[in-house]
Amino acid sequence: MRILVLLAVLTLSWTGTAQARTFDDVIASGVIYIGAYKNFPPYSFESAGEPQGVDIEIGRRIADAFGLQMKVHWITPDESLEDDLRNNVWKGHYLDKDEANPLARKHLADVMMRVPYDREYAFKRDDQGLLINEQVVLFGPYQRERWQVAFDSEKLDRVATVAVFQYHPIGVEIDSLPAFYLTSAFGGRMRDNTVHFFNNSEAFAAMQAGKVDAVMGMRAEVDWQLGQLGNPRYKLAENGFPTMGKQQWDIGMAVAQSYRQLGNEVETVVDQLIRSGEVEKIYASYNLRYELPGLYQDVAQ
Repeated sequence: MRILVLLAVLTLSWTGTAQARTFDDVIASGVIYIGAYKNFPPYSFESAGEPQGVDIEIGRRIADAFGLQMKVHWITPDESLEDDLRNNVWKGHYLDKDEANPLARKHLADVMMRVPYDREYAFKRDDQGLLINEQVVLFGPYQRERWQVAFDSEKLDRVATVAVFQYHPIGVEIDSLPAFYLTSAFGGRMRDNTVHFFNNSEAFAAMQAGKVDAVMGMRAEVDWQLGQLGNPRYKLAENGFPTMGKQQWDIGMAVAQSYRQLGNEVETVVDQLIRSGEVEKIYASYNLRYELPGLYQDVAQ
């Protein structure tokens, strides 16, 4: 009987979820855990062992506003955003154990950065009509993102339209929206010239090596890579993407559904950072173009 009770306790310990923290808990602890994607420059990455990137800098400003120490909760992408939110914001991953206490889960992110701020996604339902994201709150848009093409000006005079990639190879991150777009648009006529890479860094390295003539990715990633290359040979294209659908989207944050106060307090801080121009300065410090999220553009108009 005692053995059965012990097994039950151990099972509960292993399968129990990590606990998100209230605003009061966060303040009392003196530490706020900012969730940021690992190895994702220029948004969040490590350099010389130190967290860097625009999302990290915004996280630091959030921590400073509350007089807290910021600690980074590094996120390794899972198969979907729903998985990332579950594993890092409200439940925790069953493999994510505390080294000091193997039977306990590690902490969750108090605030997760770089989550699409999209009403349709926030209220998305499954095939049974249940809300997919009912355990989280998506809030605080702080940036608008777009797709961007960079090209080798010694191989292409200009990129007035993506149709040029019927004749010139272009690099994309595998399983990304640009990858699907370039292999299917215009009846698949660009498919053979679409070259897939693990990430945009590899795609840019291939462009330097002459294996592709252009790269398509998120604007900030493209800006960052061009800044790292520092070679005027590689330029930004000014073309659009016909039939692509959504070509711009806002980026915000996420907290656990039961801790809305934390989200409200953080949103107030980030709103002030945006309105004061501090967020734009952070982007500029990484040589990135910054665009206000739609919420602020609508107010400005």
